[in-house]
Amino acid sequence: MRNTKKQYRPTSNSALKYAELEMGKLPPQAPELEEAVLGALMLEKEALTNVIDILREEVFYKESHKKIFVAIRRLFERSEPIDILTVTNELKKTEELESVGGAYYISQLTSKIASSANIEYHARIVLQKYIQRELISFSSETIENSYDETLDVFELLDAAEKRLFSIADENIKKDPKKAGTLIHEAIKQVEAARTRKGLTGVPSGFTVLDRITSGWQSSDLVILAARPSMGKTALALTFAANAAIRYNVPVAVFSLEMSNLQLAQRLMASETELGMEKLRKGQLDDREFEQLTTMVSELSEAPIYIDDTAALSVFELRAKARRLKENHNIQMILIDYLQLMTSGVEGRGSNREQEISSISRALKSLAKELNVPIIALSQLSRAVEQRGGAKRPQLSDLRESGAIEQDADMVLFVYRQDYYGMQGEGGMDDLPPDTAEIIIAKHRNGALDNVHVRFKKEFAKFEDYEPSAGDFQSFRGDSFDEPQSRILPSKNWDNDSKNDIEEGPF
Repeated sequence: MRNTKKQYRPTSNSALKYAELEMGKLPPQAPELEEAVLGALMLEKEALTNVIDILREEVFYKESHKKIFVAIRRLFERSEPIDILTVTNELKKTEELESVGGAYYISQLTSKIASSANIEYHARIVLQKYIQRELISFSSETIENSYDETLDVFELLDAAEKRLFSIADENIKKDPKKAGTLIHEAIKQVEAARTRKGLTGVPSGFTVLDRITSGWQSSDLVILAARPSMGKTALALTFAANAAIRYNVPVAVFSLEMSNLQLAQRLMASETELGMEKLRKGQLDDREFEQLTTMVSELSEAPIYIDDTAALSVFELRAKARRLKENHNIQMILIDYLQLMTSGVEGRGSNREQEISSISRALKSLAKELNVPIIALSQLSRAVEQRGGAKRPQLSDLRESGAIEQDADMVLFVYRQDYYGMQGEGGMDDLPPDTAEIIIAKHRNGALDNVHVRFKKEFAKFEDYEPSAGDFQSFRGDSFDEPQSRILPSKNWDNDSKNDIEEGPF
């Protein structure tokens, strides 16, 4: 069926006029203060430096004032004097002098103010009026488009939210901080890094993995992929629990496959180490029930926010994630799993590969926008099962789209040799059956490696490997303190970074 929905298009110029006619009011403005600001800029040379981060051409209401400000800014950029004569001459060059009121109007601006002492205060009022006009325009535009049945509602919702955020981002500036204050904050970060053993990102809770990655880095898109029932959801929840419970890092979990109650039960089983079957059926004796109520206290206080919206679209995800960032300052997002997401736009689902490509690009964009790591789970294709030998996954097995590999900053595979009932494959003869590998197949800013962890299937839990006597000795020949690994440089990894890893940053 052909898509009949029109793509959303902003109509901000007509929206403000529509609002004026509809409400019978003039838009917010302060022309007298605009004149005072322009006059102050021509009175004192340093005046513009005080308001350069507040004023822009568009914040002025009158067109003539916009042109005068642009002329003043051009003089400032060329380090030329700014006064009545130079501004008049600059406007003559651009043939705009008569359109702003002539030389007489320019000279009158400086007579309206004695000094530039209050220019910053006046400039902020001018900016406030501009923000009010933008909000009116935004609201009218949203109302007008909401009545248009041909527009896609999810694109409209996303565009409205993005426009509102842009109004705030463009006009609410942060003041510079004193170096002493910044140094004090930097010392706090160093102290926090010491307690987290040198991590610069969100901890995974796995010693060897954190040593390689330094934690999940802000704005990174991490793909965690495996075949069904390999344990990728359990591993992702372990990442979430480790970050939220051990380090008090707020985490958002978007589950498209399991309900929020099922995820809560998995978290409970993992933290209390009471079997999933027992929890599901309620087959707990008094001692086990007491253990449950005692050990889940930390879990109940952990900053983990679970959303189980089915068939979640990119637009819904972006809106929910923005609100969670604003209200709870989330520092990491988990998505289970990518192939169950939709682009949210009708008519784009016919080519699934293109849709997955657009979703992966959107996830990377969202990670950069919110400045948080996003860990997205992904299915692998059946090519893994058809492969002979150890059936170890590789990048070409990522299902439905090569764009996932391209957009991801890191790609991890979960591999359990016992899942295929294999022994003696790939030199791993005596690999214990409860051992899993986290294969770092792509790492844009670091090393490639294989990390061994223990998988407790009955508790749906992964944990650091703490080997008993004799574990791994037949194929490793040394203690677990020096893990066997194959550290390889990625395509974007320079030699200096490689030397840092080999020498050991921790």
